[in-house]
Amino acid sequence: MNVTAWWRSRGQAARFDLCVRASFYANLAAVLVLAAGAVRADARGAVTWVAAAAHTLICVFLVRAGIDHYLGRRARPTRLLLAGAASTVIGTAGALLWPDPPADGQAGGPLPLLVVSYVTAVATAVRPRVTLAVVLAGCAAMFGVCAAQGVPDPVTPAVGLAALVVPVALLCRVSVWMLGVMWELDRSRRAQAGLAVAEERLRFARDLHDVVGRSLSVVALKAELAAQLSRRGRAEATDEMLEVRRIAQESLAELRAVVGGYRSADLDVELDGARALLASAGIACRVDGDGAGLPPDVQGTLGWVVREATTNVLRHSEARGCTIAVRRSPADMVTFTMDNDGAGGDDRVLFGSGLTGLTERVAGLGGTVAAERRPPDRFVLAAVLPVAVGAVAQGRQP
Repeated sequence: MNVTAWWRSRGQAARFDLCVRASFYANLAAVLVLAAGAVRADARGAVTWVAAAAHTLICVFLVRAGIDHYLGRRARPTRLLLAGAASTVIGTAGALLWPDPPADGQAGGPLPLLVVSYVTAVATAVRPRVTLAVVLAGCAAMFGVCAAQGVPDPVTPAVGLAALVVPVALLCRVSVWMLGVMWELDRSRRAQAGLAVAEERLRFARDLHDVVGRSLSVVALKAELAAQLSRRGRAEATDEMLEVRRIAQESLAELRAVVGGYRSADLDVELDGARALLASAGIACRVDGDGAGLPPDVQGTLGWVVREATTNVLRHSEARGCTIAVRRSPADMVTFTMDNDGAGGDDRVLFGSGLTGLTERVAGLGGTVAAERRPPDRFVLAAVLPVAVGAVAQGRQP
């Protein structure tokens, strides 16, 4: 699987998650690069830079664990929080042990960058008030280091650090909050899709119960009556058994009618149902065309196409919108297409059992079914049927 297919196979929330994490890691790497320019070009500077690199690596792991903690996937990373705090304290101690300012005269040396890295990581794992305490501690450390370095006005660097770190902490916290909202929306969307499918199943179960439940109750009573009459040698037992057979045959006919209604429903009804079902799952659906003038068997087959296409969108895609089109050509062919913008990377969607059975059903009327992905993220299901075949079949009905 290439990178493009791998990217498309991920949902919208997973893509956003990856982008947020990558931005955190890139920012930490940028801070490390800046730290390289804030140390002296000697052995002491090399030691300081290695310590800054170790501190950045700890912050990278802390960001990863902190985001997972915010999303409820793991416990608070206490050890990483303590490790990051320890590396920041060590950096502060190093600046105090070597109080002379670096060659470029930057107050505090790499300490401001160490504080920025740690606050970036801390903001993902703890509450805002704890982050604020870390910011205040970092500013106090900055004041102490600048005073030790003999900076005339150590307050100004401390205030400048606060002006830098507070927006960084706020931005990091907002980014993690937005990521949490995205995952919550993704869970809600999946729940809505599942509820919509469950509602359709309950509707079918309710109709089935209404038809079969009453008839089976009558059959049970009639069979019990026939058994009692048979024990007594009454001739009416035969009549009751014949009545049981009649009721069973009627029930079977009613059951076939109910199932047949699901198998060969009106195309317009199916289109309206698909639009409502997708809307309940948060997917905008536009329908272009209808089943006017199409023979019943063609409409019934296209109704199955609508159901299978809708199921694919709900189960296998991250679509935000789709378009359904039904067009009749001058060559007496009808074309159905459903185009959605949530194509995934799983080939089972293209060649699953549902589409295989659908292809066989459409082929029974001389039609074809095609499913394909189109860049960048489109998935198109198309079915073509000859209208004339349906008309001939309709004319042969008694």
